Amino acid sequence: MSKDKEPTVISLHSVYVMTLVWGTLIQFSEESEFVVDKSKIGLTRVPKDLPPQTKVLDVSQNFITELHLSDISFLSQLTVLRLSQNRMQCLDISVFKFNQDLEYLDLSHNQLQTILCHPITSLMHLDLSFNDFEALPICKEFGNLTQLNFLGLSATKLQQLDLLPIAHLHLSCILLDLERYYMKENEKESLQILNTKKLHLVFHPNSFFSVQVNISVKSVGCLQLANIKLSDDNCQVFITFLLELTQGPTLLNFTLNHVETTWKCLVGIFQFLWPKPVEYLSIYNLTIVESIDEEDFIYYETTLKGVKIEHITKRVFIFSQTALYRVFSDMNIRMLTIADTHFIHMLCPQVPSTFNFLNFTQNVFTDSVFQNCKTLARLETLILQKNKLEDLFKISLMTKDMLSLEILDVSSNSLEYDRHGENCTWVGSIVVLNLSSNILTDSVFRCLPPRIKVLDLHNNRIRSIPKDVAHLEALQELNVASNSLAHLPGCGSFSSLSILIIDYNSISNPSADFFQSCQKIRSLKAGNNPFQCTCELRDFIQSLGQVSSDVVEGWPDSYKCEYPESYKGTLLKDFRVSELSCNTALLIVTIGVTGLALALTMTGLCVYFDLPWYLRMLCQWTQTRRRARNVPLEELQRTLQFHAFISYSEHDSAWVKNELVPCLEKEGIKICLHERNFVPGKSIMENIINCIEKSYKSIFVLSPNFVQSEWCHYELYFAHHNLFHEGPDNLILILLDPIPQNSIPGKYHKLKALMAQRTYLEWPKEKSKHGLFWANIRAAFNIKLKLVAEEDDVKT
Repeated sequence: MSKDKEPTVISLHSVYVMTLVWGTLIQFSEESEFVVDKSKIGLTRVPKDLPPQTKVLDVSQNFITELHLSDISFLSQLTVLRLSQNRMQCLDISVFKFNQDLEYLDLSHNQLQTILCHPITSLMHLDLSFNDFEALPICKEFGNLTQLNFLGLSATKLQQLDLLPIAHLHLSCILLDLERYYMKENEKESLQILNTKKLHLVFHPNSFFSVQVNISVKSVGCLQLANIKLSDDNCQVFITFLLELTQGPTLLNFTLNHVETTWKCLVGIFQFLWPKPVEYLSIYNLTIVESIDEEDFIYYETTLKGVKIEHITKRVFIFSQTALYRVFSDMNIRMLTIADTHFIHMLCPQVPSTFNFLNFTQNVFTDSVFQNCKTLARLETLILQKNKLEDLFKISLMTKDMLSLEILDVSSNSLEYDRHGENCTWVGSIVVLNLSSNILTDSVFRCLPPRIKVLDLHNNRIRSIPKDVAHLEALQELNVASNSLAHLPGCGSFSSLSILIIDYNSISNPSADFFQSCQKIRSLKAGNNPFQCTCELRDFIQSLGQVSSDVVEGWPDSYKCEYPESYKGTLLKDFRVSELSCNTALLIVTIGVTGLALALTMTGLCVYFDLPWYLRMLCQWTQTRRRARNVPLEELQRTLQFHAFISYSEHDSAWVKNELVPCLEKEGIKICLHERNFVPGKSIMENIINCIEKSYKSIFVLSPNFVQSEWCHYELYFAHHNLFHEGPDNLILILLDPIPQNSIPGKYHKLKALMAQRTYLEWPKEKSKHGLFWANIRAAFNIKLKLVAEEDDVKT
């Protein structure tokens, strides 16, 4: 949401070191074999088994006491070497003469007392701070380090021209460790620092400030002092020390880190700096001791633009709140940050204020802060996040006299809005509002600034966006992530909405009409919701696919199915469901068409295979079989009157009567023929069935004429069914004349099947073969003849 407009000044040393180190590590991140980390493993010397291609070597926090040429000479590509926090006392820089690419060398926090110089030109970062040097370890050879950006030094005494060998270099930062520096009796030392943009001085953390050295600077833009311990007695010593340091016209940023002081001394430092050319003052980790009493402060005309104080610890528990807060509230500057201080309140300025930026993050302010405050008319940005605010209505009242307020951040509080009868009174100038991480519900949409452009409501308790919400026609960005919303909102009330963040909600079936309603959307972040992958979601997925990937953030990885279980974890882009299963009308039409097609197909098959005919035959055969089962066993045995029933076409009767029948009857075989054995008065079908039932075998004389006879086909059909009851040997096929397969009608499929599956006897045209044919016929009846003879004996 809103951004702190004041410059953030942190440890210059840390910034530079991290920038260079991380830049180097990122460069080699894809070539991990070039980075070797041997830190914190108790080494007493540099390992000999390092890969020759090593570019980054970290052997910090070990017990190394010496560094020899042979230790690193073979590392010709070495770029970064960290040797900090070891036990080295002496260093010969010539050990690096074969490391021509060495850019970063950290030897801080050792026990170095002397160094032997050698010309090296590739170094960009050299840290010799926090060692045991008596004088600043500056060699004339350092003057050749034309690429040097950072230089860290230590000393217990200073001389004015110590830095003369590097005076011509243009450094970005000098770190000067004065932890072990001590005062000399009757002697005031001085040091001239010429060309550096940043100067970082570190003093002893547990001793009262007593350094009385005159440090003059020429072009320092940023000054940082760390470990300042002050009392009312030595406060003037510190201010005198600052006198020369703050004279330079280029000094813009002044930072104090880890400061312990009295309130009186702190106000004195403010008073000293007020007329100085410093533009931004930052104090981190401030501890106030002894007492807090009202102090006189004269707000001179100042070039100071911003004051930032982060993390204040008060060791004073009973004091005048007005004495503390008034010094800050009446400052005639543009930007003020007091964060992580546990202040419970802040006073309204007594006169029209110059503040346009106020940041009171992580305090314990309540809803009473700045109520009825009419002196903040120039304020443009107000940050009150991580406080104890509870009533959104009172926050709106707080803003009514802040006529220039554009950005308000009240996130991470305990804000609620439950006033139904009272309208919120916001100043009309607010365009950015951060209400995230509160306990707001749907009602918050009835208490919003009318001209708001950017609204952050993520991490609240919103379940829906009311349809009767006031039209926020200027709203361009809306963040409602991490709530409990079940639907994507339309843009009926947000006609200018271009950015919507609505991930981590409870949206399962978002509407596909969203993009039609919100045609100005250029960024949608709706992933990580419990999408229910059903037919209803298909249109939304299709609409997402039609939008540019630049518009839908996180697509496709953040958009996954949550339900049903079978699709859980499936990316929405991979979810597929058929049109048939989603369109009820189409499903009904498809079933109807399929049923109709099936009915037509079955009708065609019935006609083709003459199914009605088969059904009639099956009915006739079933009725006859039922009557047969009702006949007593003795009568049933008496009904087996013939050895064979002969079925043939009338066109083949001459051969049957002149050849087949005489030959069989000559052998004592009783033959049933339709013209002499059908019973008058019964139907032809019943006679056919009865004759087949009363015969041991059925003989079919096959020929092209047989195929054309429908009655012959009836007889074949019933004889084929009789096989299932009497056995498969009761059917004899005689092929009188060849029958081409293509001449058999399709509906006579049983005839085709029998001719394909059963062996038939073929009537030979040559008379010489007739004897073999009749022998085969007799053989087919031998077993039955024997059985018939036995049965006749039993009967007699």
